Amino acid sequence: MSHQEHRRLAETQTTAIPCAVLTISDSRSEATDDSGRYICTALTQAGHNVVQYAVVRDEPAQIVEMVRRFAAEGCKVIITNGGTGISRRDSTFEAIDALLEKRLPGFGELFRMLSFAEIGPAAMLSRATAGVFGGTLIFCLPGSPNAVQLGIDRLILPELAHLVWETVR
Repeated sequence: MSHQEHRRLAETQTTAIPCAVLTISDSRSEATDDSGRYICTALTQAGHNVVQYAVVRDEPAQIVEMVRRFAAEGCKVIITNGGTGISRRDSTFEAIDALLEKRLPGFGELFRMLSFAEIGPAAMLSRATAGVFGGTLIFCLPGSPNAVQLGIDRLILPELAHLVWETVR
């Protein structure tokens, strides 16, 4: 079966995916979380259900605790934003990578390629990543609104039903 046939089949069999959004930031709150709000709105407008949303500090234990909780509560997709850079406080990559059972290296590669077209060589600072943990897809995006929009609109939403379908069949 071709990838187009897989995608069509997935779209007919996958509806209203239960999703979680996790913003990782030492400075944002729910009131100032433009990136998290964008993700929630985009998922909802695409017909999916945002069943969990939280903002946590960039602390590995808090990140892991929330991801484990969201997965245990039935979220099929968790999208994080923030903490993917290389500063001393950025720990999202390490926290999530340690949980992943299967990695999707193509997600980070494509994200950086698309980012390079927009921001140039600074795209290499992003450690955007994705993979599967306990049957739940996890996507880790940078926290900037432009990066979130790029990841959601160009990569995640166009393939989300297909990705979920592949993890559950």
